[in-house]
Amino acid sequence: MTDPAAGDPVRLDATVRGRVQGVGYRYFAMREARGLELDGWVANEADGSVHVVAEGGRGALEALLARLEEGPPAGLVDRVVARWEPARGVAAGFRIESGAHRGD
Repeated sequence: MTDPAAGDPVRLDATVRGRVQGVGYRYFAMREARGLELDGWVANEADGSVHVVAEGGRGALEALLARLEEGPPAGLVDRVVARWEPARGVAAGFRIESGAHRGD
């Protein structure tokens, strides 16, 4: 869901590095994104990182990015590499995908 006042929806494609697997990071990201009414997904990657793709208003996505940089209490985020793109239209809602997921 997007906020009409926020302008056209955009896409945040973020790779999170650090101690982010096995610490509840995907559930944390999903909870934060759902709270911001964003669409997208989160998945573990084979290299130990977590991949997050979210679409919605820029303000809500910036809020999500700030939370991703903090991470859950048990995690330790070293860095987040974020790319901004035009929205592509992911499926509605925010979900956890398997590491084999190749994206929308």
